[in-house]
This record gives sequence, structure tokens and C-alpha cells, in this order.
Amino acid sequence: MQYSHRVQTLEESVTIAVSSLARELKAKGRDILSFSAGEPDFDTPQNVKSMAIDAINTGFTKYTAVSGIPELKDAIIAKLKRENALSYERSEVLVSNGAKHSLFNICAALIDHDDEVLIPVPFWVTYPELVKYHGGKPIFLPTSDAHAFKITPEQLRAALTSRTKMLILNSPSNPTGSVYSRDELAALSKVLEGTDIWVVSDEMYEKLLFEGEFCATASATEDLLHRTITVNGVSKSAAMTGWRMGYCASKDKKLIKLMDNLQSQCTSNINSITQKAAIAALDGRIDSEIEAMRKEFCKRRDIAVEKFNAIAGLSVVKPSGAFYIFVNMSKIESDSMRFCKALLEKEGVAVVPGSGFGMDGYFRFSFATDLQSIIQGIERISRFVQNY
Repeated sequence: MQYSHRVQTLEESVTIAVSSLARELKAKGRDILSFSAGEPDFDTPQNVKSMAIDAINTGFTKYTAVSGIPELKDAIIAKLKRENALSYERSEVLVSNGAKHSLFNICAALIDHDDEVLIPVPFWVTYPELVKYHGGKPIFLPTSDAHAFKITPEQLRAALTSRTKMLILNSPSNPTGSVYSRDELAALSKVLEGTDIWVVSDEMYEKLLFEGEFCATASATEDLLHRTITVNGVSKSAAMTGWRMGYCASKDKKLIKLMDNLQSQCTSNINSITQKAAIAALDGRIDSEIEAMRKEFCKRRDIAVEKFNAIAGLSVVKPSGAFYIFVNMSKIESDSMRFCKALLEKEGVAVVPGSGFGMDGYFRFSFATDLQSIIQGIERISRFVQNY
């Protein structure tokens, strides 16, 4: 049997693979503590659930417009205006089955064979895979602890070629929790002025910010407004990972229409019930619950960072957002996969090897779980490191 070359080049998501293995071992009776999932451990707020129940009870269960119902688009537009000082029209917004689907649509609409896409390292595991699937070439821009895992304008300028099509930014970042400031975004914008390079800004962790103020990439400069495709959703902020709602916004109406056409031929509209429920996640009525989650994540972060930095051989940069800690273990072991496999086998602790994010010598620890488990897990890691 013959399979397409395109699909055979795709690698399984390392985060999903590790989470699945942890669940399998737990089902077999092993005492497993998993810190691999990128998923809030909080329940979806009741206001969101109530909207979904009402949608079911009132028969809102039919096909909708491919790009999203008007009420949901209006809630997204109002959110972007209220929180990010960005103005969009309905024709500039597309609702998809999670942010990952939004990113797939963007790559399909923009990337041609051998187009170069700039991706800071470490990166979310899906970025390079989508680029390669659509025939593009990922160009990796290395970062380090010393610069809080952020690229510099000089680095960006040096990477530009005649084939550069797109720059992908993720702020707050998965896996590092780093966040670009308005000044840092403006400095990157200066480098891109006069080019036709798109900027894809993944802002899924926007609400989980622990220091400073969040700056949406498109709001940093007028130039960025017109070249940026903002990607966001409700999975992380409203604890709605399984509901599958993401969206993108762009001032380029033709781009949105092209992606709308593509979506109409593959998935059509997203779940109608989710669309109704997501309105409640965007219009401000659950802001107090989002803030409660953020405060709890911040508390967990502070404790976890202190405990990791107390372990000889490990070090971490305190994340400014999201719910991950990217732990530097290079003084102990450069092969992160070997380290993480041994940690799971010997101590029953599941973390994600940094190699999956393009940076070996690190592992990602998610603190999207209860504090007791976090403390116990880091104690196990400490014991493992001492005996490694």
C-alpha cells in the first residue's frame, strides 16, 4: 500500500505521546504523577455550561455559517476591542476547531513549496510540523535562558531571505512562559517594515499572565496590525480544551475568505453548541473565574520555581505567563529523552523532553495540576537527579 509522502513526514506530538503513555501506566496500576499535559485542571465555568445546555434545549443543533455564527464573531470582535485595542469586522474573523485548526488553515492558505517560516526555538511542537506538511521550510531561531527565550531584532534581520514568508510568535510561550513586551514587538516590527512577511501571533495563553501587561502583537505598531494574523481561543483561559474553539483575526479580508473556503471543504462549521457556549467565555461574564485561575497558577508557579532552583544541577527562568516551566537540566544530562524516560520508569514522573520543542538539555514541567502533586513531583525529581 502506498501512503502520501506528505503525511508520512509528520511526527506524533511528543506532548500527546507522553501524556498517553502516562495514562497507560496509571491504568496498569503504576503510581504516576503527570506534568505533561497542556490543559488546565479547572472545570469549565458554569456560565459557559449553561449556555451550552440552553443551546441544546432550544434546538441550536444545526449547521451554521462555516466561519462562525454572527453572535460569536461579535463577541470575539468586542473582546479584541475591549482588551487589546484592536478593531475588526466580521469578515476579518474566522472561527475554527481550536487554535491548532486555525494554524493549519493559515499555513494552507499562505505557504507554498520551499517558503521559509521563521520559528523561534524552543517552539510549540505543532509549528514546524504544519510548515513541513504544507511544503514549507522551518528556519529555526535559537534562544537561550540569558535572553528569557526571546529572539532579538538583530537575529531576525540576519534570518531574512528572499524566501521568508512568515514569522511565528508565541506570547506567552509554550513551553517557556516567556512574554514579549510592547517595546520588544515594536523593535521586531522595525525589521519587517517594507517586506511582505506575515506574522502569525499565537496568543492562546494571553489571560495567564503573571507580570506586567499583555500586548497583542497586532496592537504594537501600525505595521504589525496589517501583517499580523492573531490566533487565540478559549481552551486555556476558560478551561475549555475539549470544546474545540479557536479563532484567527486578520485585516486581510481575502485571506480570511480563502481560509473560509478551505474550511468549508474539510470541516465546515465548528460545533454549534460550542459556539453558543464560547460567547460566555468571551463577553466578560466569567472574568472573575478566569482571574481566580490565574492567581492559583501564579501561586503554583512561584512555589515550583523556588523548589526547582533549589535542586543542584537544575535551573529555571521564572515564566511570565502560561503554566509551564522549562527546566534546564543540561548540567546533568544533554539527552532530554533519555532523562525523561528514566524519570518516568524510576520515579513515575511524566514530563516532556525539551527535544520535542527543539531544545535538548531541558524538559517542560506543566503546573496545571494541584499543588500537592506539584510538590510531590518535584521531590521525586530531586531524588532522581541526586541519584542520576
